[in-house]
Amino acid sequence: MSSQSPIDGVLLVDKDSGMTSHDVVAIARRSLGMKKIGHCGTLDPLATGLLLLVLGRGTKIQDLLMSEDKEYVGTLTLGATTDSQDRDGLLLEEKPVPALTADQVEAAFAKFDGDFYQMPPMVSAIKKDGVPLYKLARQGKTVEREPRFVHVFHHEVKQIALPEVDFRVVCSKGFYVRTYAHDIGTELGCGAHLKELRRTKSGRFDLSRAVSIAELKERGPATADKVLTLPEVSRLRGA
Repeated sequence: MSSQSPIDGVLLVDKDSGMTSHDVVAIARRSLGMKKIGHCGTLDPLATGLLLLVLGRGTKIQDLLMSEDKEYVGTLTLGATTDSQDRDGLLLEEKPVPALTADQVEAAFAKFDGDFYQMPPMVSAIKKDGVPLYKLARQGKTVEREPRFVHVFHHEVKQIALPEVDFRVVCSKGFYVRTYAHDIGTELGCGAHLKELRRTKSGRFDLSRAVSIAELKERGPATADKVLTLPEVSRLRGA
């Protein structure tokens, strides 16, 4: 794909920890020398992994791509809850972690299979009267949130090394994995927060064709050759 022609399509990026999804968009805009770039599905600063960037006319299918299922691998830490429900938040409460069996841990995860309602955390980008909830949370405010109808298609408890549990989850759009970790901790009676998170898939897209942040910065305009064209995206989605 020539960097001289308009760039329309989807760029798969493997996001680093410690940066926002908007930071990735800003890097891509500088590297590719174009402004019309958006992202599909926010990844928290803590999280790494697959972030879909839509470029040029690709922005027209942003909502379509955002609506697809996601897969994550993560680690939760039992015995401590935080205000953000992940390790970046302020510690709210600590409790001793009981000698849980694998069956008890599995049963807690199984409670959150299929359809259920999930209460979004206060520390989130959801807006209330035009103001992101995380800004209100910083002011010490708590507001009423609407529960979200979500779905877990599949989960796997990969490893238990108390107080940590490694897991994989395939879920619907709008799903908060840190709330999932928090709720599983509540179910187990000792609380929990999300320690690590990596998005491995979004719809039919995975990390196999993703560019790293370092590559995006180093290759600059040449990164355009990694952009999936709109016909390629359509074929990959089976559309």
